[in-house]
Amino acid sequence: MKTAGIVAEYNPFHKGHALHLARTRAALGPDGGVVCVMSGSFVQRGEPAVFAKHVRAAAALRCGADLVLELPLPWALSSAEGFARGAVGLLAGLGCVDALSFGSESGDAARLRETAALLEDPALSPFLKEELAEGLSFAAARQRALERLTGRDFAWLKAPNDLLAVEYAKALGRLGSGMEQLPVRREGPAHDAAEGAGELISASALRRRLLNGEAVDGSVPPAAMALYRAESAAGRDPLFLRDAEQMLLAKLRTMEEADFAALPDVSEGLEKRLARAAGTAGSVTAFLSAVKTKRYAAARLRRILCCAWLGIRAGDAAGTPPYARVLALNARGRLLLREAAERGSVPVLTKPAAVRGMSEAARRLFALEVRATDLLALCRPDPAERRGGQEWERGAVIMDN
Repeated sequence: MKTAGIVAEYNPFHKGHALHLARTRAALGPDGGVVCVMSGSFVQRGEPAVFAKHVRAAAALRCGADLVLELPLPWALSSAEGFARGAVGLLAGLGCVDALSFGSESGDAARLRETAALLEDPALSPFLKEELAEGLSFAAARQRALERLTGRDFAWLKAPNDLLAVEYAKALGRLGSGMEQLPVRREGPAHDAAEGAGELISASALRRRLLNGEAVDGSVPPAAMALYRAESAAGRDPLFLRDAEQMLLAKLRTMEEADFAALPDVSEGLEKRLARAAGTAGSVTAFLSAVKTKRYAAARLRRILCCAWLGIRAGDAAGTPPYARVLALNARGRLLLREAAERGSVPVLTKPAAVRGMSEAARRLFALEVRATDLLALCRPDPAERRGGQEWERGAVIMDN
């Protein structure tokens, strides 16, 4: 059985994701398996996921995935490089994934591999330092450094899926993985587009509709939509960063400059700006506006904000995750887990209680997940939904079809 891995957030799962899964399956053949590594309670743009991780994992399972694993919190709230390293590391550690399938604006696997190699070239470093000294964001500085090194145009690296795809290629190279790269050309509107034509819209546009209380049925597969409706009917409406605003601001006002300096992605005196803004801002928007410069992308600042709230520190996302936690699986997913048990190098966690018998690093990591779920639960209006300890209660979603 040939198996493909997919790195995703499914925030929320929509018809574009279903199309990617369908095309991945078509490339694998009828007996192929699909493993997804998915962000959990928080996503890489520095926000809570709109629906709970088990709900999003179940949607993926209903729409074409066989096994959904959680990308642990510190990697889910990392830069593109850390996000890719954690997810690809999990897939490689299973020992049974043959190909990495990902959305791509260009669909050009050779160019992605070549660019990944250029980013590892020591000759790039002096150009990058000079561009960063101009106050550019890391992504913009790196693009200009590549253009100076090669004399070629790298404007295409602004496309978010291709940018992540290059990081996947880098991670594969550093891990020495033989996984094939399987780019699937992205269709529909751009990643952050306000709207889109027809049924394919971006996840950003879908979240905006949910935030405004608008219908999203036409852009979501019926099997996934049924899950979202059930969540709302149970009093678990979509969550957004605004729902945690008072808790976020309360946390910021308890922090000293040294506390900010200990967060991921904080360097070069950024902790001073963060501490000043934390002492005066009356809203998350005001806090982010006070800190933002062209050097610091909004997503990076939101990630720092979430890390401050959740207690994530610099170094928590070093290396690759110490376990692979199963969120959802079907019968074919069970077969994949058996393969992973025989050939893999990463322990698989199927029940929360089993983490107590794992390494200290695994236990520390799971404690972060528990804290994140407990804090996020406080955003719910129903006191019954705000109880703590829910992370220990949820086993994997199992579908036998």
